[in-house]
Amino acid sequence: MRIDWNLLKIVALLFVIMGLYAFSNNRSNKKNVVRSRVEFLGDQNLYITEGAVNKLLIQNYGRLENVPKENIVLNTIEKALEANEMVKSAQVYVTIDGELTSKIVQRKPIGRIEGDSKYYLDDEGKRMPFSSNYSARVPIITGNITGKSLEDVYRILEFINKDDFLRKNVIGIHIKAEDDYQLKFRLNQFVVNLGGIENLEGKFSNFKAFYAKANKDNTLEDFAEVSLEFNNQVVCTKI
Repeated sequence: MRIDWNLLKIVALLFVIMGLYAFSNNRSNKKNVVRSRVEFLGDQNLYITEGAVNKLLIQNYGRLENVPKENIVLNTIEKALEANEMVKSAQVYVTIDGELTSKIVQRKPIGRIEGDSKYYLDDEGKRMPFSSNYSARVPIITGNITGKSLEDVYRILEFINKDDFLRKNVIGIHIKAEDDYQLKFRLNQFVVNLGGIENLEGKFSNFKAFYAKANKDNTLEDFAEVSLEFNNQVVCTKI
């Protein structure tokens, strides 16, 4: 029988590589954590600080420095971090040189509810508590706060945040009733009666056309109310 020496060399090489990998992996796991690092991804407005993250880890697991890497359950640490009300997601890993790295994505508030209860509305439409570390500059939501009206407000805020002009200028939404919403603008005294949330694109397109013309004519301060409730029309009430 003829021996295929090339095949044997390949098989032997594979066994050597596997052995080296297993050896290095075993040595790596036996190394201790030498330091911890927290990295915040995305929005740099810190609703939870690096110090608070480290304190949370210490409260749950004690000091992780000098703990063997093989004794650390990364998935459990991630779940502990994600249980914090300011954290949207967390990824935890240990580098080759023994650094325990926690990469954190914070929740993002898009509206501030000022009712019987006070809290943020985040970018997933969920309640988010205020942070003692940072106060977000987002539109203030007032009026008749209900489950249905907050769902509508979330839809309005989603639309506003996709539009540069609206995002910079809308500072508040007042809920007169379900399907009846008013917008407050940063530099203007008038309120915008939006009505319901149907055809938001058409309503805001008409409003921006009105705003551009009135701004050019220097007549923005002449109006007390601007209504977008009527089909394909902007109806204004002067002061």
